[in-house]
Order: sequence, then structure tokens, then C-alpha cells
Amino acid sequence: MPGRATDSIIAPFPRITGFFHEPTSTVSYLVADPITNKAVIIDPVLDFDPAAARTSTQSADLLLAEVEKHGLDIVFILETHIHADHLSAAHFLSSRLAAPIAVGGQTPSVQKVFEPIYQLPYPFVPDGSQFDRLFKDGETFEIGALKVKVIATPGHTPACVSYVIGDAVFVGDTLFMPDYGTARCDFPGGDPETLYDSIWRILSLPDETRLFLCHDYPPAGRSPSWETTVAVQKSENIHIAGRTRSEFAVLRRERDRQLSMPTLILPSIQLNMRR
Repeated sequence: MPGRATDSIIAPFPRITGFFHEPTSTVSYLVADPITNKAVIIDPVLDFDPAAARTSTQSADLLLAEVEKHGLDIVFILETHIHADHLSAAHFLSSRLAAPIAVGGQTPSVQKVFEPIYQLPYPFVPDGSQFDRLFKDGETFEIGALKVKVIATPGHTPACVSYVIGDAVFVGDTLFMPDYGTARCDFPGGDPETLYDSIWRILSLPDETRLFLCHDYPPAGRSPSWETTVAVQKSENIHIAGRTRSEFAVLRRERDRQLSMPTLILPSIQLNMRR
């Protein structure tokens, strides 16, 4: 549903296509300006068979086919954070589309934590230079006639960002569908109080604002879904609705103690922070 233009939401409205990657429950997006056909790709997935240690580009090829079908000009490939649950196809798509890759400005802090763990070969430097652009909180750019605002939304990781594009916000792993809750905070640099503040930064936008999520883990009987609104999240999210900052932190820490590490965390971070 369309939202209204306000000081917080920047019109016009984007054309959004979501691609659900079932093996990792990840949603990638193609976001286009309907006036100029300029577009961005957000959080693309590289297919990976861990048993065979083999990658493929089937999911990324679907994105490329959609770009070609509509004659889109990709101005950025955007990552909401350094993902720990899937391999990114950003480098592959950048090589095919000649589009720069952009991430949040705090990405070097994640690289510095994981560089010694992986014992990455010289000359890896944890300064974010592996990416074409590091966005600061509040920075803006254009997708044709669309204006985009980057907002820092740390808590899941210190480098998470969300992208406000027209009446839509691409929130990465801050929020899931209301029946699943919110992102974990037990990765290095994660913090539930910080995540709570980031979530409410998003939920302070107008109630009609559309939120597009990076993952969905639907319960039995529900199909995957990845679009919701500020109003629905405020009233129905099982981790947020009616909870104070301290109550959320207690719930989130208890929940995180019960979680296993993501299946693909070791190959994912190693690849995703290097490109």
C-alpha cells in the first residue's frame, strides 16, 4: 500500500521486487525508480552447497534476468550488513553489471574482529577498502528520481544499516515478521539495548511506512512473507510490542542463549567481509 510523503519519507515510491531464497530464508530485492529505470540490488545471495563446497549463481541469475527484462541501470549493489547466514552474490553481480558495492561505514569494526579468527592472508586490511563505498549514518544518494537515506541500525552487528527509499525501508536483520520477532544480538559487537534503540528509530517513521525484511522463518501454515508496516510491527511484534528497553534486553539475551550458530557462519563471514 502506498504511504504518504512526509519529512521522514522521501517520495516518489519505488518499484520493489523481492526474491526469496529458500535454503537460507533470505530475501533479496530489486528496487527501481519507475521514472528513470535506475535501480539498486539489496542483499543478493550466492548459492552454496556446503556438502560439495561448491557455489553457483542460480539465484543471482534470476536477478540479472529481471534487470535485463526491464532494461534497468543498476547504480548500487547494497548490503545491509556483513551476513553470517548466506554467501553474498554482490561481487558476482558487480562484475556483470559494473555496479559499485556499498555497505555501512562501521564495516571495518566487523572485519577487525574476524580477521584474526580466519587468519586471512596478507595483504587483507580491515579498513573497508574491499568495498566501493562505506555509507555514514544519515548519508543520502539518488536512484534516478528516488532519494535514499541511510540510517545506522546497529545491534545485530555494529555495522548494520537500513535504507529508506521513498515510502519503504529495507531493514536488514533488525526486524523479522511480527510472529517471529527480532534479530539475534549475540554476534561480536551485538547488543540488545542498541538493537532496541535501532528498531525504534525505524518505528518512529509514519505508521504507513512499508518495511522490507532480509529474512523470514515462517511457522507451519504460513507462507514466506517479507513486507510489513511500522504500525503492524509496533502493535504485533512478539519481541517489541508493549516491552520496555530493559524487558526487551532480558528477552533477547534469554532467546539468544538458546540459538545455535548459523549453519553457514564460517564461510559466509569469511567471504562477505572480503568480496
